[in-house]
Amino acid sequence: MPRSMTAFERRETQGDWGRLAWEVRSVNHRYLDIHPRLPEELRQLEPAVREEVGKRLGRGKVECALRFESALASARVELNWDYVDQLLTATREINVRLRGAAPIPATDLLRMPGVLKDQGRDLEPVREAALALLSETLDGFVATREREGERLVVIIRQRAEQLAALAGEIRGKLPEINQRLRTKLENRLAELEQPADPGRLEQELIYIAQRMDVAEELDRLEAHVQEIQGVLQRQEPVGRRLDFLMQELNREANTLGSKSAALETTNASVDMKVLIEQMREQIQNLE
Repeated sequence: MPRSMTAFERRETQGDWGRLAWEVRSVNHRYLDIHPRLPEELRQLEPAVREEVGKRLGRGKVECALRFESALASARVELNWDYVDQLLTATREINVRLRGAAPIPATDLLRMPGVLKDQGRDLEPVREAALALLSETLDGFVATREREGERLVVIIRQRAEQLAALAGEIRGKLPEINQRLRTKLENRLAELEQPADPGRLEQELIYIAQRMDVAEELDRLEAHVQEIQGVLQRQEPVGRRLDFLMQELNREANTLGSKSAALETTNASVDMKVLIEQMREQIQNLE
């Protein structure tokens, strides 16, 4: 079943080391674009996060934010004074060049990587718990995308069925439309003072019928609708293929309108393009 590209999931867990929380969200995107946001002490998890997300998802702009609250937050804080002195020297030199720039607050210095000394704690259990929680979060995230995808598929199928019904109605009216064109041409010829050549009349009718024939466009419309119904049953990302089919449907609907010789086919062409645009809007959300 196709999935939506829009979803959100949040999961958290606790242990002796503290608390972890993942937030995963995604929006539409042409390709798979992964944006991990990890705390500094767990930055090395980024390749594993990208790999895990890449296994589960095919398209979408995905943000994966991890929050870590350490149980050792109340432990004694040790500063890397050598590094702090270097930073202070650099800031003083910058202030001299900037001529009176505001000093950097101490809280900003504390946020800089390397200012606080590593207490030598073992983060391996935290990393393992973070990856396990990510897997659990992605399970719920994918389930949400699948549920939303089911709703989108229902809408697309309904519009595709309406499109096929319109094509069928026009096909059924083609003999009547052609007969009206023939009658209209015969009436105009009857108004002439000189009788028309019967052979010439038939030639003109054949020419007009060929120029206004939309049977081929209707055949392709119905074939594309059948392809859409088949694609919607696939267990893989189908958004790009469906988007291509929308382009083909729109081309056939435009050709149908340009060849129109009756109000019925003109109105049908407009209605078809409305349905195609409605399907396209939903397909933009599919993976």
